[in-house]
Amino acid sequence: MEAPDFWDNPERSQNMMKELKYLKDDMETYQNLQSQMEDMETMIEMGYEENDPELIPEIQEMLDQFEKSFESIRIKTLLSGEYDKNDAIVKLNAGAGGTEACDWCSMLYRMYTRWADQHGYALEVLDYLDGEEAGIKSVTFEVRGENAYGYLKSEKGVHRLVRISPFNAAGKRQTSFVSCDVMPDIDEDLDVEINDEDIRIDTYRSSGAGGQHINKTSSAIRITHFPTGIVVQCQNERSQHMNKDKAMQMLKAKLYLLKQQENEEKLSGIRGEVTEIGWGNQIRSYVMQPYTMVKDHRTGEETGNVDAVLDGEIDLFINGYLKWITLSKKNLQS
Repeated sequence: MEAPDFWDNPERSQNMMKELKYLKDDMETYQNLQSQMEDMETMIEMGYEENDPELIPEIQEMLDQFEKSFESIRIKTLLSGEYDKNDAIVKLNAGAGGTEACDWCSMLYRMYTRWADQHGYALEVLDYLDGEEAGIKSVTFEVRGENAYGYLKSEKGVHRLVRISPFNAAGKRQTSFVSCDVMPDIDEDLDVEINDEDIRIDTYRSSGAGGQHINKTSSAIRITHFPTGIVVQCQNERSQHMNKDKAMQMLKAKLYLLKQQENEEKLSGIRGEVTEIGWGNQIRSYVMQPYTMVKDHRTGEETGNVDAVLDGEIDLFINGYLKWITLSKKNLQS
């Protein structure tokens, strides 16, 4: 019997090449850690031999870098979910707060764009709707790279901002909310049955920044699934047909995950669901006045450096969530 030729299937061969690259990257990271450890040992020996205290700051800097790299590898081992390695599709939707909420939505979009860039991920906008006066009403984008979904699943929930509003002439503090939904981009054809009478497919004119097809044709697609209330949209592909295929793929993935959560009630209870975009449902608060603090209400992780967080430095919260969710699963199993 002839062995199957994986290269006859372009999608399978592409996935294999991607997996091979990830394995090579992991090996390089391990070798770099080993090299850093050997360099530190050499520097410590030199310090003892020469009795030179001036080497201590340099050794400390090397140790800090080693611990940062080691922690990154350790956190990666917590990504054991079925689709953690997949690309991620993220949707931000402005909630309570009007123009202020739309501005907050644009700030979060910038934050995730910066985070993706810092980690070498590619980002592509799938759907975009401007706010009426400023900011973004809603945006759906895809983050492509190893473990994108595994990391970004921590961001699912309502994000709350407290600051003095630049849109308020009285200079009063205002609270705004934005919901963040995250799902894996699942390439394979999922076994999810969708009845024609359960969905409505609408076409509309694309909007938003960029793209040669923007505002020219009614090629954007919105699919509404009546039984669940799920709505998916795509406007970035080159044709209405391609937008429809992408939107249907997103709908199938969301229905598949919903079915998984219903079958695993304990896991669903840990993750929580996005409900009303307002008070009492936030997973994280970003306070800019009267003090500065970003706090995750699930894990207790917090930092006073709001500017750094809004510039994309959210690994503190991502890593904290992965540790928290892993510990929560273990507690449920015991």
